[in-house]
Amino acid sequence: MPRLDLVPIYMADRQMLLEKLRSDLQRILPFEIDLHRHSFDPEGTFDGSRGQYNSTKMLRLLLDDSSDLADYILGVASVDLFIPVLTFVYGEAQLDGKAAVVSIHRLQPEVYGLPADQTLLQERLLKEAVHELGHCFGLVHCPDNECVMHVSTYVEEVDLKTAGFCPSCAENIKNYLHAARPI
Repeated sequence: MPRLDLVPIYMADRQMLLEKLRSDLQRILPFEIDLHRHSFDPEGTFDGSRGQYNSTKMLRLLLDDSSDLADYILGVASVDLFIPVLTFVYGEAQLDGKAAVVSIHRLQPEVYGLPADQTLLQERLLKEAVHELGHCFGLVHCPDNECVMHVSTYVEEVDLKTAGFCPSCAENIKNYLHAARPI
């Protein structure tokens, strides 16, 4: 069974959120999922001119720090992420690779002046985690607006999609994982 390491980054006060994510991911993906503490300093990814953290640099740190036992790594951060060509990202992943990172920062309703909503945050985090892991499994953005692999530029688009894969993406993942680990 493939192993996924969940790596909290600035999430010390969010243990319940991480445990819920772990449980939800285990319902969707046929993986062994473990929490793994990082040994790197994420401050090296901070860009002072933007006040944000560079997700591409964070991916590199996750890869360099990864356990030999992990087939995949998912960093879960509480900080605002960006890539140089975009104002922000909810996450980033290596296409057909091992590592992904997501941020809860812009998934929190209170960032938009709304009351905190733990259930909504959990739903959004699950969708974005599955989305980024889908990229690790070789999937690109899907035209089906309900598929978890549909692109989300705004948080409202995250809310509109499901946490599941459309039939086409589900079949592609099944084939990908079978090819990666033949039975």
